[in-house]
Amino acid sequence: MRVKQFLVLPNLPERISRLRELAMNLWFSWNWNIVKLFIRIDSELWEKSYQNPIEMLAYLPQAKLEEVAQDEAFLASLDRAYADFQDYLKAKRWFEKTYPEQREAQIAYFSCEYGIDTGLPVYSGGLGLLSGDHLKAASDLGVPLVAIGLLYRYGYFRQFLSSDGWQQERYEENDWYHMPVTLERDQNGNPLKFTVDFSGTPVYVQIWKVMVGITPLYLLDTNIPDNSSKYREITSVLYSGDKDTRLKQEILLGIGGVKALRCLGIKPAVYHLNEGHSMFLLLERIKNLIETEKLSFQEAVQAVWPTTVFTSHTPVPAGNETFDPKLLERYLKGYVEGIGLTWHQFLSLGRVFPADDNEPFCMTVAALKLSAFNNGVSELHGKVTREMWHNIWPNLPVEEVPIGHVTNGVHLRSWLSHDMVDLFDTYFGPKFTRQPTTFDEWDNIHKIPDAELWRVHQRRRERLVFFARKRLVTQLTRRGASAVDVKLAEEVLDPQILTIGFARRFSSYKRAFLLFRDVERLRRIVNNAEMPVQFIIAGKAHPLDNPGKEIIKHILQIASKEEFRRRIVFLEDYDINIARYLVQGVDIWLNNPRRPQEASGTSGMKAAINGAVNVSILDGWWCEGYNPDVGFKIGNGEIYDNAEYQDNLESQFLYDVLEREAVPLFYKRNGAYLPYKWVTMMKNSIAMAGKQFSSHRMLKDYTRKFYVPAINAYHKLSGEGFNVARSTSHWLSNISAKWDNVGIESIETPGVSDSPKVGERIPIILKVNLGDIKPEDVLVEVAAGNLNSLEQMNNYETVPANKSDDLAPLAPGQYFYKTEVTCKNSGRFGVAARIMPNNLNLVHNRLPKLIKWW
Repeated sequence: MRVKQFLVLPNLPERISRLRELAMNLWFSWNWNIVKLFIRIDSELWEKSYQNPIEMLAYLPQAKLEEVAQDEAFLASLDRAYADFQDYLKAKRWFEKTYPEQREAQIAYFSCEYGIDTGLPVYSGGLGLLSGDHLKAASDLGVPLVAIGLLYRYGYFRQFLSSDGWQQERYEENDWYHMPVTLERDQNGNPLKFTVDFSGTPVYVQIWKVMVGITPLYLLDTNIPDNSSKYREITSVLYSGDKDTRLKQEILLGIGGVKALRCLGIKPAVYHLNEGHSMFLLLERIKNLIETEKLSFQEAVQAVWPTTVFTSHTPVPAGNETFDPKLLERYLKGYVEGIGLTWHQFLSLGRVFPADDNEPFCMTVAALKLSAFNNGVSELHGKVTREMWHNIWPNLPVEEVPIGHVTNGVHLRSWLSHDMVDLFDTYFGPKFTRQPTTFDEWDNIHKIPDAELWRVHQRRRERLVFFARKRLVTQLTRRGASAVDVKLAEEVLDPQILTIGFARRFSSYKRAFLLFRDVERLRRIVNNAEMPVQFIIAGKAHPLDNPGKEIIKHILQIASKEEFRRRIVFLEDYDINIARYLVQGVDIWLNNPRRPQEASGTSGMKAAINGAVNVSILDGWWCEGYNPDVGFKIGNGEIYDNAEYQDNLESQFLYDVLEREAVPLFYKRNGAYLPYKWVTMMKNSIAMAGKQFSSHRMLKDYTRKFYVPAINAYHKLSGEGFNVARSTSHWLSNISAKWDNVGIESIETPGVSDSPKVGERIPIILKVNLGDIKPEDVLVEVAAGNLNSLEQMNNYETVPANKSDDLAPLAPGQYFYKTEVTCKNSGRFGVAARIMPNNLNLVHNRLPKLIKWW
């Protein structure tokens, strides 16, 4: 049966028609004045609509709309909010002021999920929330970003628990015509479509657009009548457990994402891969350059490599996406051969050890090889990532592997409670709103009277408690609990006592069970008559993660015991809404992953900016954020080989921190019953998070370290028909072909004894064989530093060596190089030397297999 379709829009009176424009831009998600407008119209419908203003407008009775249009006070608020919105859109921003010559460049950002707001459910957890905050910060700073993702029919699952505490999953279909998304159309008004090939079948894709301030996000959708049901399901569920579907999603995101940009007429200079899921975009970029610019494969790689940024979020090898070569062959063999690669060459791109045919294809490995700018998401994670993947660069010391770090940050306006925003606006001055990059303004937190900050925080704790009670009543009613249990749920928690939050994905390494390893000790902490403590817990386990589900069930069983039921609450269906209530209302944010498996963690930053104090393992961001004035650490950052021993020991450390440090400090009051020392720690925590861990600081780091250098590389390499890319590729091929003949034959230290003194300068003479390679095409360096017991250099420094013409002549292709180093510390001291390629058109010269040591 054919159906003629119409899109029926709410009939908004002219005077309030601007409401739809405000609702269609996710700027409302970090603007409380707009949210207040919708709450003011109908607060119950706002919550019932999942805080989605488009859906809310669709279900408002016409009589109510007419009534609102006559409300002068409401109209005045609407006009002010709309004027603020227009000012925001027109403002001159940081990027344009700082890099005026780059303002026309565009950066394409790819992620498989985006957590922007509750009413746009295309996210599952931390990766998506980070992506959402990235887009918001790009809008605030004017970084010319355009984002690509997938439009999931069901999104991530909704969680509910059975009566025995076992997690169940429910998938709710998203109605995109009642969400803040618009379908991109061509000049004739028809949906804009393109195709992606899957095993010889052209699959049609349409494009939806979401505006996040001034940043556009394009979401790809295959759920259209043009496709068979098999291919309509590609964009059905986020993180499908089926490998075949996952691969098709990642082909769509990567290859389809580049095609979508081309279809939209957008030509990015730089591409940023947020995790390896979108790695196939690199192949599509290479394919485009081969077809349009007539480059060879290697020439195209040389154009793509220095214009690509890759961010890894996964600190364990098993967490990185891999695919069986046979599955890849089904969808990609013809595509790969069409761009001039053999199948073996393609598989080698995704393998740490290219010759190992038993190694699966890893998306992270391929992304690392084809991206010049690689980073982890905290200082520790950068170190872990270098160690994890150092075999891709076998001739480099781990510390020199070209993987840096940009520590994650959070979009402060999105996560700060509106009560805190009002307080900060009062004491921080106009720069707090108008100049989000003036980080020193956060020192103004110390101007706020302790009592005033404490009152605001207490108000947020009370709201959290009332919210938790309401959610718990709903949960128990749905489970068919008795009237007595439902009534008791209305009285759980105490809005006046120390409240600890724990909320995250229930993966085993997050160790939600750590708090419950000694139930008797936990009972004493919770029910201490003079210093009581309560916990609010939330989080989802992946549908296929049964150990994670067992942890949730175990916690529910303990929480249901009489001694805990008023003090420990588990909130179902963790999402952005629950997260906001938690981070804005708890006194302590608890995080206890198994170090070093937490790449960054951003929930603790969100809590800190609202005045919560972190109690955490020294992992991820907390290694950089912690000092004794801002929070508490669990242990000292030790890493153990025995996980069971580590869990037992650190659970005791956790109890110790709570019993001996955190809880007593919270309850230490002055004559006005004010926890003055605790409030000081709150202020320090807020200042620390605001200055160091905002997404504005994060995006400035990405821009300075990666985006602008990559844009510059694009301009240099793409000029004159990509001639620089061609010449650089040919140069690199020539160097590679001759590299086996390169070597350092000797290191001499003339006139130096075997026991030089600290501070003594040591002359170095190297005898170098370059074969047919010219001296100007290499960089010769000397590394010097103290040695450990394995004769390895620790904390070495490198200095360049220069070709010397004043020594005796050598055979053709042989040269003397000279430099000097300084003995800075006593003890065993070592000197080494190496040769690397040298070309101004290379972003960096840490190239696998092109490093030769003495």
